[in-house]
Amino acid sequence: MKSQNFRKSAELFGAICSGLLISLPAIPQVVAQESTPKINPCPRIFYEEPHNNQVVVPQGCPPNALTQRLAAQGLLPVPTTRSQEQTKLGVGGAEAPEPGVRLPRPASEDQTQQPSSGAVSTDQQPLLQPRQTPSATIALNNGAVNIRLVNDTAANVTFQVIGDTAPRSLQGKSNVILQSLKTPVTLTFEREDGGQLIVTPQASSEPGSLEVTFKEATNAAQGRSAMRIEPNGSVFLN
Repeated sequence: MKSQNFRKSAELFGAICSGLLISLPAIPQVVAQESTPKINPCPRIFYEEPHNNQVVVPQGCPPNALTQRLAAQGLLPVPTTRSQEQTKLGVGGAEAPEPGVRLPRPASEDQTQQPSSGAVSTDQQPLLQPRQTPSATIALNNGAVNIRLVNDTAANVTFQVIGDTAPRSLQGKSNVILQSLKTPVTLTFEREDGGQLIVTPQASSEPGSLEVTFKEATNAAQGRSAMRIEPNGSVFLN
């Protein structure tokens, strides 16, 4: 009788220990998931110099100086308000890896040339539209364009293809080719010495290619800081 009671007690104790061993691996997983830090898509570096005037913030982040300037010129969608998740993190929270290295193309960028006439919803403001005659017109290659930048000045020029590249520096008296850029394309540029640029876009003899020449400007009225290539091949300067 005692032998049977002892055997039953041993079996009950073994079942309890087995249940504890099975449930233990799940505990570290729950702790690991809860301790994973959230990444802030709008790090503080976007709003500090020189990034404040050289890098366009991702869609949904509060606009910095460059983003506001390009949106006012009709070269970018009007910046939207931050999401609730971004508001909780706040500008300058957990830093995103390598900010500004490569920015996603905004999903609404193709809407920048829609007519502003007619009814406009209260949550989206009409965009400024280019009024001037195109500075050049090119035949695109399946909606894409190759751009050759030629810097004829003695100063370095900082340029950026919004949504495709981070800011890059083009040395004086040198050139670079940007290949297979899908339209619409927005390109910004400025002299690193603070001077003004005369910008001359010209269709190349090669189909789907555009050559853009930078020269020194003697007055601010001649200066240009951005270029827009539309899906129909029209090129506008601002």
